[in-house]
Amino acid sequence: MLGDRLLLLLAAAVPVLLWRTGLPATLTPALVNWPTIATLAGLLMLTKGVELSGLLQRAGHHLLLRMHSERQLALLLVIAGELLSTVLTNDVALFILVPLTLGLHGMARKLPTVRLVVFLALAVNAGSTLTPIGNPQNLFLWQVSEVGFVSFTRTMAPLTGLLSALLLTLTVLSFSSRPLAVEEDLRPATLKQRPAWASALLFPIFLVLVDHHLGGWALALVSLTYLLLCRAVLVHCDWSLILIFVLMFVDLKLLAQLDWIRQLIATSHWGTYASVIAASQVISNVPAVILLSGFHSDWRALAWGANVGGYGWMLGSLANLIALRMLGMSRGWLVFHAYSIPFLLVAAVLAGMLLQLRA
Repeated sequence: MLGDRLLLLLAAAVPVLLWRTGLPATLTPALVNWPTIATLAGLLMLTKGVELSGLLQRAGHHLLLRMHSERQLALLLVIAGELLSTVLTNDVALFILVPLTLGLHGMARKLPTVRLVVFLALAVNAGSTLTPIGNPQNLFLWQVSEVGFVSFTRTMAPLTGLLSALLLTLTVLSFSSRPLAVEEDLRPATLKQRPAWASALLFPIFLVLVDHHLGGWALALVSLTYLLLCRAVLVHCDWSLILIFVLMFVDLKLLAQLDWIRQLIATSHWGTYASVIAASQVISNVPAVILLSGFHSDWRALAWGANVGGYGWMLGSLANLIALRMLGMSRGWLVFHAYSIPFLLVAAVLAGMLLQLRA
């Protein structure tokens, strides 16, 4: 699996980078931003609780069955992807909506499933831009910038509005208004009361605690609640994702200690915004932010560039790779790049102009 290979690659890089930098292994824990890891772990449990409750799956089934055209269905999925990714992260929104979309393949004739999944990937990248918990790069920058939840969201709102407007326009132009030929009904998911109520109550409390820089207490509260009320959430969480981010911090902080890396970044004539976009196309936007944050102090330009950089090449965002992997079709990546690369070029220019106007 992609996650397993990435985990092994990051783990193998640690001793090599320690040798190259000459730093002792005992210093590696200090390279990790633990408040970000604590917040990410808490969100991982909360989103797994929502997923296991079946609540969103039931709502999605009812909404999808009321659509009358491809365009309506596409717009619904795009809007749902944007909204869900603001609170459940872009990756989790995909895990909820992509299976729903793929499940429609057998109930409607000539449904453009591949294109719908591609637009879901674009949608969650746009929606997750808004909040500090929408994606990992925002979560990291929220912690290191030490700004409030509302202030961070207000800063990202213009970019989110721009990306959403571009995407909704592209959706209208890319999908037909012909009616959907639905052949059979979908059985709604079973609602599980305990994880549904626990997640609904914990989510706002968790956000308030994290916003007051009490991420450790927030993580303890969420962990203990699920341990007592719904242990299945703890069992089914993808804990390897947390380890991946820990190793990512270590590797990239060590990489930033190498003389040739520091010289390359220091002599670059690219601005912060453009540098993050370019780096995201090569190493993905989360590692790009972690690496460049040691050289650039403008967190707003980093955040805008990283979120725009999630488009373009499929490596720009982990959400892109997740969507294409779930799609499981060889032509999916061709369709994705046919839309994502032009979207990046237009969004990068317009967002860059908007960022300059707000400077």
